[in-house]
Amino acid sequence: MSFATRAVRALPRAVSALPLRAPLSSRAVAACAETPSQTQRRRYCAPKGRDEEEALAAEAWRRRYGSPEATIFSKVLDGSLPADIIFEDRRCVAFRDVNPQAPVHFLVIPRIPIPRISEAKDDDAELLGHLLVVAKNMARREGLQEGYRVVINDGKHGSQSVYHLHVHVLGGRQMKWPPG
Repeated sequence: MSFATRAVRALPRAVSALPLRAPLSSRAVAACAETPSQTQRRRYCAPKGRDEEEALAAEAWRRRYGSPEATIFSKVLDGSLPADIIFEDRRCVAFRDVNPQAPVHFLVIPRIPIPRISEAKDDDAELLGHLLVVAKNMARREGLQEGYRVVINDGKHGSQSVYHLHVHVLGGRQMKWPPG
């Protein structure tokens, strides 16, 4: 078994043992990243202990942020609502928008339900950066080399409709400015 494989398997136990504010090294975080082919395999053959890992992660989140309100995105994350998932890893999920506003329109959401970008903690910076990196990589994979728009709505005046932080990626046509 390779070092990387052992590291990936050991990481959930190691992370759950850390204090909530302990930073992870970029190497440890990179070991968690999965390629799309790994994601496809996992959908059909979930590793043993995944439910326990998710329960530990949910409990750590509740200790930090309090009980989350159920949203349509929490239902996508728990599998009770179907979605056209184009990417997932331990930190986020990307899926096509059910009401697309452009030829290509997908969302990238964190697995931890941060309600709004304005409610993200300073130590969520690594996760927020990861969401944007995933958005960039998926935009390239979706053929958006000509460009695309990345949008994060915040609160009522920002037209946020689902109170679970999400990054919109829209492309496939010339976008208008101002947006609205």
